[in-house]
Amino acid sequence: MLDNQPLIRTTLLKVAELAGATVVNDCFHRFSPQGVSGVVVIAESHLSIHTWPECGYAALDFFTCKPGMPMEAAFECLRTELQPGQMEILMIERVQLAPYPIARLR
Repeated sequence: MLDNQPLIRTTLLKVAELAGATVVNDCFHRFSPQGVSGVVVIAESHLSIHTWPECGYAALDFFTCKPGMPMEAAFECLRTELQPGQMEILMIERVQLAPYPIARLR
């Protein structure tokens, strides 16, 4: 499954939908001889995935600036579609930025 680009794309788009994200665009690439990388750009930020089928490993990042997204449904979709033997989830809350710009570009 980790080398199946259409499945991975469909799954990540479904994950974004289940999380209530607004999909802007997506781009996926299958490497030769194996592996898939892809990104789903969402209005709230992005999802990305990189797979290493030869190692039985995939890394997925889901960045969002929208609080309260129903991530449990998204995680369950990943579990159902990709059927990992083990799944580790690390959620990191972003800190609230100061109400003024940290850097100003001109």
